[in-house]
Amino acid sequence: MRTAARDRLRRYLADFLVGVGVLILAGCGLRSPSSSIRLSDFEPAGPDQSVSSVPRGQLRLAVAPVYSPRRTFQVYRDLAAHLGRASGLTAEVIQGKTYAEINDLVRSGTVTLAVVCTNAYIEGQEAFGMEAVAVPVVQQRTVYYSYLIVPRESPARRLEDLRGVTFAFSDPLSNSGRLAAVYQLLLRGETPESFFRRHIFTYSHDNSIHAVVRKVVDGAAVDSLVYDYAAAADPDIIAKTRVIERWGPYGINPIAVHPRLNPAVKRTLQRTLLGMHRTAEGRDILARLGIERFVEPDDRIYNSVRAMRARVKQDLRDRP
Repeated sequence: MRTAARDRLRRYLADFLVGVGVLILAGCGLRSPSSSIRLSDFEPAGPDQSVSSVPRGQLRLAVAPVYSPRRTFQVYRDLAAHLGRASGLTAEVIQGKTYAEINDLVRSGTVTLAVVCTNAYIEGQEAFGMEAVAVPVVQQRTVYYSYLIVPRESPARRLEDLRGVTFAFSDPLSNSGRLAAVYQLLLRGETPESFFRRHIFTYSHDNSIHAVVRKVVDGAAVDSLVYDYAAAADPDIIAKTRVIERWGPYGINPIAVHPRLNPAVKRTLQRTLLGMHRTAEGRDILARLGIERFVEPDDRIYNSVRAMRARVKQDLRDRP
């Protein structure tokens, strides 16, 4: 079993080192695993300039890079097809490289709907009225946490023990992968620049997890749901990492649309999402997504993240 787990990890890292979602969408082959991981491997590609506006008769689902591109595309392709059939539209998945790009796609009307990060959702809501139409239920709850993880043999037992190390954030707009950690540092009178020797962005939570597994970094802040899902699938993650702090709970990542999306399309999409757990096909897709069902959003679940955003923004304004 240990050999099989190592083989799975090696195969996963081969995908992980590709690092650019557009290669997956374009059907390009994977390159061979390298002997080491470089920090530069985590730099995202620029936006896909070939994507314009949603053609008539099509449905485009944009997915934030919570997972690395290959995994995200596989997980959400069937969801998009299910929504497309319900609305009579031809469906496709658009894989974003950053959370900001996903917000831009929704703002411009380039996509029909999007799976967005909690903090990015609030950013979009403030900027152009981004609207949540459904939220997933996981373990009978609509919340998640930010995990602070380190290599298994690390002596660190709390955030304070990571002073002067190399640290991984997932995305500049990530809540669990950045904002929560920045807020915790602020409470201690610190910033990432003053506290860490160096910090990088990996542009997905599973990239951050595997950066800790491979000791590319000394610690990372990651989405609890992604970590728990990945750890259940790969015993090496439990064997090679530890969770030393848990922050939250926070409102879970929603599925969102532009506020001016055609009302009839919006109603159909929301009705389909909320009813998926009632059909065999829908339950199968939900199971593979790792969620139980979708429910109507309660915007109050995001208030704790709004409070962190306000505090961090105030600190930036007050800084000399």
